Amino acid sequence: MISNCRTFSHLFFKTQTHNLLPKPLGILSPFTSTLSAHSHSTKIKERSYWGYLKRKIKGASVPPYSHVCQVGDPILRGRAEYVNPGEIQGAEVQTVIKTLVKVMRNLECVGLSAPQIGVSLRILVLEYPRKMLEDWPPEFIEARGVVEFPLKIFVNPQLRVLDGQKVLFPEGCESISGYAAFVPRYLSVEVSGLNEKAESVTWQASGWPARILQHEMDHLDGTLYIDHMDSKTFVNVNWEEFNE
Repeated sequence: MISNCRTFSHLFFKTQTHNLLPKPLGILSPFTSTLSAHSHSTKIKERSYWGYLKRKIKGASVPPYSHVCQVGDPILRGRAEYVNPGEIQGAEVQTVIKTLVKVMRNLECVGLSAPQIGVSLRILVLEYPRKMLEDWPPEFIEARGVVEFPLKIFVNPQLRVLDGQKVLFPEGCESISGYAAFVPRYLSVEVSGLNEKAESVTWQASGWPARILQHEMDHLDGTLYIDHMDSKTFVNVNWEEFNE
């Protein structure tokens, strides 16, 4: 998915599995923050100041970024542009693709879209390596339809729904770092587009892979999971730490 975001957050599920498995949707615990408004605003000012100094010394970074853009960045709310097929194997597009894969793997997430690294192009990458399956109990894997799959790269992807049934599971996103919510997604979909060699490719996905794919496709149209979520399940995944 995405936190996951990571575009989809693998980290969220890693740290919260013990909470998610035994709790039904209707009884997700609420949370309150013990931080005062003063302490919160002070931290923001400190970060802004050090960020200002960093930019003055190093200069502003330019896309494609080696980090993930956060909600509030206008690029995450715009519709990404189609890529000219004749330019896919060119240096600029190849750099975007390589950066997407690198950032996704560095963050150990399972999907990422070009707008998330500051590039408004219709490109996304996905990957669920076997080692990630080792983090989850069998009941988690079975309930969510989690399966491994190799690196998938799609340029100008188009999505088709194969199964109109929707299922509700939690999602996170690297662009909304530290938060998660339950989101309805279609059970089975098909994506078609071009790969990094400008070759036509098609992939049918069900279960967790289908969820990851839908999450990343949303990013290309300026949509975030918070636009689909059950708002009552929206949580800061570290809320318990604030109460300690």
